[in-house]
Amino acid sequence: MTEFERLAPERHDTLEGVPEPAENPVLVGHEQAKSAVAAAYRVGKLPHGLLLAGPHGIGKATLAFHIAYHLLSHPTAETTPETILPPDPASSLYRQIATGAHPSVLHLTRPFNDKTKKFATLLTVDEIRRVSRFLSMTSHDNSYRVVIVDPADDMNTSAANALLKNLEEPPSRTIFLLITHSAGALLPTIRSRCHMIRLQPLSRSEVEQALQRLGVALPQDQGTRAALLERAGGSVRQAILFSEFGGLEIAETVEVLIKGQTMDFAKAHRLADAVSGREQEIRFDLMNQHMLDLVSAAAEGAATAGHVERAARLARQWHELRIAIGETDTYNLDRKQHALSMILRLHDTFRM
Repeated sequence: MTEFERLAPERHDTLEGVPEPAENPVLVGHEQAKSAVAAAYRVGKLPHGLLLAGPHGIGKATLAFHIAYHLLSHPTAETTPETILPPDPASSLYRQIATGAHPSVLHLTRPFNDKTKKFATLLTVDEIRRVSRFLSMTSHDNSYRVVIVDPADDMNTSAANALLKNLEEPPSRTIFLLITHSAGALLPTIRSRCHMIRLQPLSRSEVEQALQRLGVALPQDQGTRAALLERAGGSVRQAILFSEFGGLEIAETVEVLIKGQTMDFAKAHRLADAVSGREQEIRFDLMNQHMLDLVSAAAEGAATAGHVERAARLARQWHELRIAIGETDTYNLDRKQHALSMILRLHDTFRM
């Protein structure tokens, strides 16, 4: 992977050697979305709230920061480019936004707890309250003020209600950019106050292009490469996880375990050991996320096929699993026991 100078503060899901969205000049795809936002800005029709919706790792947060750079580098709307161009890494504006130092950009994400030395599992109401203080200050050079909520899915109910108050009557030349992996999980009142832009998964060629520009090496074996890109599902982040952090093997093992007719307890213990050891946070998160994705896909498939009861049961299971993941992290529970419990629960779920 290509070496780079990290400028942005680390987040709960930071990957070593991979730029954060705030410092990433690489955005492959989403040309229609970029042109639409630029056109709306040029004619003075830019909504005060944009909901950037789509799967994990396809560039939603990166697009949000590119929009922020675009607005701040072109304060006169009529003369702006016809699309959102990549930021210039050599510019002072790029470095200010990347480091979180620009007075007109507020990036809200899960906060770091100095006492526990861990990131919160949710985007808290205290973080959202920063919006009111941010908007009360005089705009820098009469420029746009940009609030990025990343992702809005992580807000609890109190945080969502606090944000709603800001969305109802925003000051002029203010834009809220809300990133969401699951727009349906947001409060309907928040969705109604934003213009939604649905971003689609990238094509395989676009994923490969993005990985090449980030300096990520894909497997030389064509079969393995094709399997990796297939499982990535149009997500650059997923492709990186599969390529660099053993995600492909973890995903395959999870599926063999939970979809088998009988439980292979020896294999289950080996997987639990592999993801629960020290400094295995990324692999542990990979396992959890893949399990959630499998249940989500199964629920969607059941709903599409008209199996309403099964879809509802799978949806409940998804929420229960997400709660279990959060509690394991919050209360520092035994990760191996958590992994084994998840495997057994999903094995029973997929046999029903």
